[in-house]
Amino acid sequence: MNKFISVNDVSDVKAFVNEALQLKADPFAFSHLGKNKTLGLLFLNPSLRTRLSTQKAAMNLGMNVMVMNVDKDGWALEMQDGVIMNGTTVEHIKDAAAVIGTYCDIVGLRSFPGLKNKEEDYNEEIVNKFIKYVRVPVVSLESATLHPLQSFADLITIEENKKNNRPKVVLTWAPHIKPLPQAVSNSFSEWMCKADVDFVITHPKGYELDKRFTGNSKIIYNQDEALKGADFIYVKNWSSYADYGKILSNGNGWMITNEKLAQTNDAKVMHCLPVRRGLELSHEVMDGTNSLILQQATNRVFAAQTVLKRMLESKK
Repeated sequence: MNKFISVNDVSDVKAFVNEALQLKADPFAFSHLGKNKTLGLLFLNPSLRTRLSTQKAAMNLGMNVMVMNVDKDGWALEMQDGVIMNGTTVEHIKDAAAVIGTYCDIVGLRSFPGLKNKEEDYNEEIVNKFIKYVRVPVVSLESATLHPLQSFADLITIEENKKNNRPKVVLTWAPHIKPLPQAVSNSFSEWMCKADVDFVITHPKGYELDKRFTGNSKIIYNQDEALKGADFIYVKNWSSYADYGKILSNGNGWMITNEKLAQTNDAKVMHCLPVRRGLELSHEVMDGTNSLILQQATNRVFAAQTVLKRMLESKK
């Protein structure tokens, strides 16, 4: 495994999940694998779970870890090729990435979208240029369009908690006070399309995600109808893809509550965090017995550890 930026980098999703569960049962079984190897984590945007869980995963494998908040501590990067750098940028990504690749055996990169230019964001320029120039395996710590480590952890969590062989999983849009990227929702959708689940997406009209990630997934605009018989509910806000980066509705009536849970098959509730309590998700659900949110966050370690293990093994 030389890169992990989407589910398409995984040849056998079921085997990948099983490997993560084995690592969770014995986290230090491969602590020798990362001896004298270095993981570099580069953040162009804030992080809590991704940063700490990926560091922990690397430590479980015996790796050294270096972390840099590039947005605060690094030089302003130039992304365009062939330009005269007489503006505000100080270092070209071609040079920065090449140098980082000489210091690290694996690199993780987080870079959010600007939500201004759809084509620019969905071309994934930053991640793709890092992959091109760094010349070592690259792990996405969330990009403009996808968050594969989160979705992998989500699938692990579903596997641990499912009560039937093919559970119904509902991705529901949630209200928010500002426009958020589509990355988590895109990513969750493409992982669910590869999993053996009955996958449904529900949101107000105008929030349709890119078909590249949702495929032929069923979309139901009536949330109550979508929730009927659900085994898992994944709660997430995202801004419009069609009217790019815009908020199209106030979201009244879309927050998941215990009353809405009564329509489901005693559904377990998931969210990637951070979450705005009382807006995206009710306090009663967050703190109730149906919440899997802490378990999801815990599984972030073993999702990252599985990816790093595969990369270390491929470098032997």
